[in-house]
Amino acid sequence: MLIDPLLEPMKAIIADDHPLFRGALKQAVQSVIDGEIYEAENFEQTMSLLEEYPEIDVVFLDLNMPGNEGFTGLSAIRNAYPSIQAVMVSAEENPTIIRKALDFGASGYIPKSSDLNDIADAISVILDGELWLPEGVKEKVEGIQNEEGQAFAKKLDQLTPHQFRVLKLVADGLLNKQIAYELDVQETTIKQHMSAILKKLGVFNRTQAGIIFKQVMEFEPLDS
Repeated sequence: MLIDPLLEPMKAIIADDHPLFRGALKQAVQSVIDGEIYEAENFEQTMSLLEEYPEIDVVFLDLNMPGNEGFTGLSAIRNAYPSIQAVMVSAEENPTIIRKALDFGASGYIPKSSDLNDIADAISVILDGELWLPEGVKEKVEGIQNEEGQAFAKKLDQLTPHQFRVLKLVADGLLNKQIAYELDVQETTIKQHMSAILKKLGVFNRTQAGIIFKQVMEFEPLDS
């Protein structure tokens, strides 16, 4: 696959905790784009790179990477950086999981079982603005009804990045005072965020918000 010399160089992040797969994926990405490719081995590093390089064009995100916590990592990236394409890369090939990834804003879903040529083709399609799914999976994914997840994903889109972080910490079981300490803000600020979160999500209290967030974001991973 040839790289168009007229295209502006792009920047990508490969976020995966397995060095060998990162190397293979980087090789596939380099065959499609001409630009900087950064690597991260956990979600914290991924977010640090995004903060340092907000002009990143695409993130290849391992669903099971440390710190990702189900679909929370994908949602956090889409919330804070809506212009960046986020592509899920995973050993998980369950159509229900793929459906959820798309509902939360993934631009494509690349199984780790794919060979390098298929991965390169997938990357090319995604960067052209098209959705890419594994062969033979599209019909199954489109046939899955996930109205609750889709509705919640739309509500999450209404949250600001600060509100999303507060909701994530609520789901982790932290009290307002603890969240304020964690984010280095006043507790009154957290209470204001919570009022806005409850209104946007259409729930009655912080406990309900946290439970729904956890339930919708989780998935059943493959046995390691």
